[in-house]
Amino acid sequence: MVTEQNKSKRGRDILTFLASVAGIILLNVLAANYFFRLDLTEDKRYTIAPVTKQMLGNLQQEVVVDVYLEGDFPAGFKRLQQSVRETLDEFRIYAGGNLRYNFIDPTEITDEQQRNEFYTSLAQKGIMPTNLRATEDGKQVERLVFPGAVVRYNGKEAAVNLLKGNLAASSDERLNQSVEGVEYELASAIRKLAFQGGKIIGYIEGHGELEQLQVADLVGSLGEYYRVARGELAQLPMASLEKLDLIIVAKPVRAFSEADKYKIDQFIMKGGKAVFFVDPMNANMDSVGAGGMFALPYNLNLDDLLFRYGLRLNPNLIMDLNSGFIPLVTGYMGDKPQTEMVNWRFYPLLNNFSEHPITRNLDAVYSRFVSTIDTVKAEGIRKTPLVYTSTYSRIMEAPVPLTLEEARMEVNPQQYQAGKQPVGYLLEGKFTSLFRNRRAPEGVDDAQVQEQGVETKIAVFSDGDLVRNDVNPRTGQAYELGFDRFNNVTFANKELALNTIHYLLDAEGLINVRSKEIALRPLDKVRVREEKTYWQLLNLVAPIVLLGVFGVARYYLRKRKYERF
Repeated sequence: MVTEQNKSKRGRDILTFLASVAGIILLNVLAANYFFRLDLTEDKRYTIAPVTKQMLGNLQQEVVVDVYLEGDFPAGFKRLQQSVRETLDEFRIYAGGNLRYNFIDPTEITDEQQRNEFYTSLAQKGIMPTNLRATEDGKQVERLVFPGAVVRYNGKEAAVNLLKGNLAASSDERLNQSVEGVEYELASAIRKLAFQGGKIIGYIEGHGELEQLQVADLVGSLGEYYRVARGELAQLPMASLEKLDLIIVAKPVRAFSEADKYKIDQFIMKGGKAVFFVDPMNANMDSVGAGGMFALPYNLNLDDLLFRYGLRLNPNLIMDLNSGFIPLVTGYMGDKPQTEMVNWRFYPLLNNFSEHPITRNLDAVYSRFVSTIDTVKAEGIRKTPLVYTSTYSRIMEAPVPLTLEEARMEVNPQQYQAGKQPVGYLLEGKFTSLFRNRRAPEGVDDAQVQEQGVETKIAVFSDGDLVRNDVNPRTGQAYELGFDRFNNVTFANKELALNTIHYLLDAEGLINVRSKEIALRPLDKVRVREEKTYWQLLNLVAPIVLLGVFGVARYYLRKRKYERF
């Protein structure tokens, strides 16, 4: 006979069973209709940034990525290969079917002529080979590796260099830096092809700035992302200037008028961005090679403007033991001069960077006649140093004697104890106008002074040559920015300039993806940690499944018990 108490227990068990079944059904419905992914790794290596997800979700056509990292590689390159594959798998999910990729091994082409032609075509696209040395069966072998990819979209294509990082780091560290940069490099290429921005950059002229051929590579590279216009500041009305999103001031040698400074100041007050590549000192190798010179400060009439914004460019030059090389005649064989590459300590190699997204994992930057920068009080302005000289630097106050004999002199290490010196700064905040409590100067068409600015950003570097590309004297063609033609080495000058401008203009924050940090671990430790994430995921799901099983079992056990009465 079934009592009222047993009926009550049976009712509760039935409700528990139904609730468990309903919970399992609800979980399945949610899983089927709502997309979610869990990244349980400690460094979130599988997590794609929200800005990248949004960009991929807005693709209107298919993106095709050909990756040339296919083959049997050592552990470090396998890790990079796997990272690229995993990142593209994530991209494909968020792109909603508008992305596919192929891994290609260029060395599989059996015909030698076709293989060499293919190698050449990759090099012309910007994917340069790396000679990889490894030990196989106790023997040293060499293998040509192309650590790059080509991204295609709507008839356009862009090459992606996947082997990034600082050459001064160990091979393992550099490969890890490359892994950290995979998402940004691929996402940046997709954005360049599919979402070319409508923002406008103005290259300021009229004060002896670098000529068109001297910035050809920078302007051409910027043109892949933005619209670039050139114009003399004195002839630009304020209304035209305000249509720009960013201005570049690159190595002026003549003074700015008060009207010109007013235009720059009011442009910044109204939210415009600016990058200054300014030489405080007048120094050039043509005069040095002709018998020597004294480097003296330029009179650019920009000191008060930059001082108001929070910086002072000092009238000095930095010598650095970590420096570039120049060809120097060291003797003659008959009537033929014999040249050697010697250190020119006025050309510091900048290889100390902050952890900011602009400079993170950046390779060395080549500078010429660079000066120190001091910060001064500027209310509400955040000042971030970006680039430093090495710790073995020396500061030479103006006037600085410059002669090639300096390159021949024996170095006294005691003179190079100034420590690392910042030579590039990022300034962010609401700037105060230089013309606060002052009248607008004569010659401007908008005399209404905005004394307090809106939130904006500017960057200042104390070397105008950071963005100057050399020119081939025979062909008249511009070399790549950062290419040292005497030593056949390419430095990261272009990457520094592009990263800076991307950061200033990137309202969506894609440049911040460069901050991604992945801990460097041995390959077997990585495998163990990834296996642990599967157990962690199982630990999340298992209680729900066990609850359902327990509810079902309890119901049937109770049911059998009731049926015996």
